[in-house]
Amino acid sequence: MEPESGTSTQRQRRTTFQVSWASLSRDLILAYQSFGVVYGDLGTSPLYVYSSTFSGKLEKYHLSQDSIFGAFSLIFWTLTLIPLLKYVFVLLSADDNGEGGTFALYSLLCRHAKFSLLPNQQAADEELSAYKYGPSSQPFASSPFKRFLEKHKRLRTALLVVVLFGACMVIGDGVLTPAISVLSSVSGLEITEKKLTSGELLLLACVILVGLFALQHCGTHRVAFLFAPIVLIWLLSIFSIGLYNTISWNPKIVYAFSPHYIIKFFRETGKDGWISLGGVLLSITGTEAMFADLGHFTALSIRLAFAFVVYPCLVVQYMGQAAYLSKNPQRIHSSFYSSIPEPVFWPVFVVATLAAIVGSQAVITATFSIVKQCHALGCFPRVKVVHTSKHIYGQIYIPEINWILMILTLAITIGFQDTNLIGNAYGLACMTVMFVTTFLMALVIVFVWQKSMVLAAAFLIFFWLIEGVYLSAAFIKVPQGGWVPLVLSFIFTLVMYVWHYGTRRKYNFDLHNKVSLKWLLGLGPSLGIVRVPGIGLIYSELATGVPAIFSHFVTNLPAFHKVLVFVCVKSVPVPYVSPEERFLIGRICPRPYRMYRCIVRYGYKDIQRDDGDFENQLIQSIAEFIQMEAVEPQFLGSESSSLDGRMAVISARTLQSSLSLVVSEHEDFGASNSSQSIKSLDLQSLRSVYDDENPQMRRRQVRFQLPSTPSMDPAVREELMDLIQAKEAGVAYIMGHSYVKARRSSSFLKKLVIDIGYSFLRKNCRGPAVALNIPHISLIEVGMIYYV
Repeated sequence: MEPESGTSTQRQRRTTFQVSWASLSRDLILAYQSFGVVYGDLGTSPLYVYSSTFSGKLEKYHLSQDSIFGAFSLIFWTLTLIPLLKYVFVLLSADDNGEGGTFALYSLLCRHAKFSLLPNQQAADEELSAYKYGPSSQPFASSPFKRFLEKHKRLRTALLVVVLFGACMVIGDGVLTPAISVLSSVSGLEITEKKLTSGELLLLACVILVGLFALQHCGTHRVAFLFAPIVLIWLLSIFSIGLYNTISWNPKIVYAFSPHYIIKFFRETGKDGWISLGGVLLSITGTEAMFADLGHFTALSIRLAFAFVVYPCLVVQYMGQAAYLSKNPQRIHSSFYSSIPEPVFWPVFVVATLAAIVGSQAVITATFSIVKQCHALGCFPRVKVVHTSKHIYGQIYIPEINWILMILTLAITIGFQDTNLIGNAYGLACMTVMFVTTFLMALVIVFVWQKSMVLAAAFLIFFWLIEGVYLSAAFIKVPQGGWVPLVLSFIFTLVMYVWHYGTRRKYNFDLHNKVSLKWLLGLGPSLGIVRVPGIGLIYSELATGVPAIFSHFVTNLPAFHKVLVFVCVKSVPVPYVSPEERFLIGRICPRPYRMYRCIVRYGYKDIQRDDGDFENQLIQSIAEFIQMEAVEPQFLGSESSSLDGRMAVISARTLQSSLSLVVSEHEDFGASNSSQSIKSLDLQSLRSVYDDENPQMRRRQVRFQLPSTPSMDPAVREELMDLIQAKEAGVAYIMGHSYVKARRSSSFLKKLVIDIGYSFLRKNCRGPAVALNIPHISLIEVGMIYYV
């Protein structure tokens, strides 16, 4: 028996080794791919850090070997403490189902404490598999601090505003990164023999920027395979140049690794040295991308890429530049390009320009993602989201935001024409995002990781002291360009908060003016009007109850559909909801009423794609619910007691194994299939023209039939037959065309926000029917005024 046990142990070891090797190789491939997405911005910082640091009085009065050694020491320790220690070792562990970024931290907090301000949340949402993600699903004793925050709505609102302000600063990065990266990369042409004028350089930078934004609609997937090698070649190039400059110009620069040179630097430069920190912090711009882009990679892959490639390459490059400048201080304004050996100047210039474009591209894509997440939180007006890749989930393009970013970026590039001024703005934006992230991370340590307040306070104080010093230096430069991210963030935050406030007020009106179920029951199954064949999908933001707009329909329309489904499309505080858990189905009123509820749930990173199959999935889900209710009578209790009963999750797997309906597909797009639902030839021809013009909206032709099961309950069979006949008769989408106005008794500020701000945003954003991919030809809208 011993040899057999020895053999099995060897097999286990071999299997474990194979699994670990497969996992490691996957992480190494992801680490390689991360160069193109994550490190383009951080990797191009050496283009402008020293020239931004030594500007103004520091250049005029303190440009010496000691100050250059001190600046390098500051850069080294900044790179070590913030990207390496804070992000790589701490923040990358605080993921939300593999996702990172400001919204991931906020989402974690909303699930582990009652901080969420999202409306229509339900207990059923907590059953989602992604909802329970975290170090421990076990409940823990609620702390007084947690209860205090949960109790005061103003504090929760303040937390949301802080998160939105951080998100707006990221949008500011999307404006400033392309401007500073491209302008810095082309500035190398100033020191060539055929020296270009500043006007020619500006024109070249603007052409590159316009091309960059104009190509966004194509998506990055076609050229993404080039991004990683470009950034990797760039990192190895700057490493080699840094090493060469260190050895050939001043090897003594290695002494500057000692923090003693930082003390010496501040002793000599005083206030001017403190102000220069606004330039030093540019060495860590782009660090937030390591955490924000975590969803595309793994924490280990990003750690490997930074610790073993990016960090050493950047440190050696900054060291080499400092060695060169210690012997050539007059070259401070073009330190990077001047330090390049002449034989390799042009290859490095080309790679620098390409790396700047790649870094800008990554930040623009991240900006689209942030706007999408803000919209999912109910904090951004509806915009068109285009999915640009069939293979890479999450690659999106938002036309309106793209053109706004382009106009702002060109305005800043043409307006400032100086990388130092843009650098002042850029540094302030990046450091504000880091400051917000540190605060949220401290809350995550307490409420999600369930560690002591002392540990969270130590983390917060340590990093806030470091970041606070940099932030104070950045704020000093507000008059010299630093005002740009503040103005942009203020405008975007104002837009977000006005939209959030108006949306909440509208939802609260619906919530407090729900239709009485007793009134519906009093009308009887016919609802007091003619019930005609067909399915009516009534869209509402309410997850429970019947919206007030339904009574508006009943009293204004002479007839209504035989089957009514109240559809609520909502966001939940998780990154993704699996298709198996997307649909929640329930019943409103007793069975003869044929009224159902369907809640469609999406995560904040989910994309609502129009695959043309929503109607069919919905019919199958309702059919499965009807049969489940009959098989498990205890599921909803008695009909009389469950007028707006419990909901059931109907998964795709359940549907595949379901025997409720037999599904048959056919390719017939002609009038034969819709002859029952469309009697008029004019309407048939209109639908035909619509389908030809909108092939992406053409629905999959599906016919449902009842299986021949003699054991089926007659009442269930009758209800399923009604459902099938209603589907054959046609589906109509019913929405309220709402006008939101402030009450006459409201304050002047509220009238300003609702009647002007919110109304303006609603008129100029995408309509709800467009955002939900509802075919216009099947849409019925009924106007209603909301006095909030």
